[in-house]
Amino acid sequence: MVDTSQTPLGKVLPRRAGQAVREALRDTRVVLVNGARQCGKSTLVRSLAKDRAAEWRSLDTPAVRQAAIADPAGFVAFRELMVIDEIQRAPDLLLAIKEQVDTDPRPGRYLLTGSARVLGLRGLPDALPGRVETIELWPFSQGEIDGTGDRLVDALFSEGPDLRHTSSLTRNEYAERITRGGFPEAVARTNPRRRERFFDSYVSDLIARDVSQLSDIERLSEMRALVRLLAARSGGLLVANALSGDAGLSARTVHRYLTLLDEVFLTKRIPAWSRNLSSRAISTPKLAFVDSGVAANLLGADARSLVRPEGAFGPLLEGFVLMELARQLSWSEERAELFHYRTKDKVEVDAVLENRQGRVVAIEVKASSTVRPDDFRGLRHLADRLGDEFVVGVVLYTGTQTLSFGGRMRAMPVSALWEVGSRVGLDAI
Repeated sequence: MVDTSQTPLGKVLPRRAGQAVREALRDTRVVLVNGARQCGKSTLVRSLAKDRAAEWRSLDTPAVRQAAIADPAGFVAFRELMVIDEIQRAPDLLLAIKEQVDTDPRPGRYLLTGSARVLGLRGLPDALPGRVETIELWPFSQGEIDGTGDRLVDALFSEGPDLRHTSSLTRNEYAERITRGGFPEAVARTNPRRRERFFDSYVSDLIARDVSQLSDIERLSEMRALVRLLAARSGGLLVANALSGDAGLSARTVHRYLTLLDEVFLTKRIPAWSRNLSSRAISTPKLAFVDSGVAANLLGADARSLVRPEGAFGPLLEGFVLMELARQLSWSEERAELFHYRTKDKVEVDAVLENRQGRVVAIEVKASSTVRPDDFRGLRHLADRLGDEFVVGVVLYTGTQTLSFGGRMRAMPVSALWEVGSRVGLDAI
């Protein structure tokens, strides 16, 4: 069985998260697929439930939502699999579901989707601890779009500096991928202007609908202005107090808005990594937009303008890479977490992957097609301090070959992110 998402033009693409959802349904009472709106949650869940006697209920439908609010216990009273789409619209259902699964603890009772991370932060701890498994679904990864390996994380941990990859992609082609992003609707639209229309509507509707539902925001124009400021900082450090001055908002308001944008999966914060290797390590997180196409559109950048000398290619490429890594970590065999590293002396590493055994893979992102020894400064800093726990340091760049820079240091094309996979026997999902 292949789990898919279908673009509006009918192109069916496999989703790697499908296997995780199917496995969870076999041994867990409640399974939640959480992710951004329009990323393919409903399509994935529908493909998983189509061969079962499932009851499908979408809380985006006003009459259905009113029934759920009026009688939560009666709404969820169903012996077979019940699929509830957009559960955050009626969070009182969670307690009713808890009562059902405590009475009848069979696995695979409820399959939920949600478009707000707030569900996990405020609802589930009180309602469903030990009864639910949450699986995040992102917009398409590049490997899902291309039908390629999508296994760089596993390959780096297993092969380390022995891994090799070559690429034929140009800077312009990387820029095309960044501005396209991974939302099914955007992938389907080959006309860049029509794609821009989708991104405009997506952000506008997200703020007016989902963000407003989570919190009472009096002036939506403030949120829209903040979102544009954040797009200019994609891939950079998230200093909320500096944003406060630029946006003309109080620090308290900025912090609240940033949390809301994370909760609706528009942005993601990459935490700072530290193992007390240096007292000078900073704790400021990095910011990435969940979808690079949204960030590029907010900046008014198309593929052609992005690669001009004054373009935002470097920061957007870094955010793009960070989110491809985040997607991969949701299905990789290696259980690792994503961080960044920076000291007060401005020694930095764009991405630090640390697995459960404390082994570390470090990645720098460079928009240029050439690499210099100085580009490895942060990677060597970590390698010297971690010793044998340091697996490999990689500079992902827009060139075509894997190059050795001594020891465990390698330069590798950015496309290794999604094209690596077959050589480590991990193509089948």
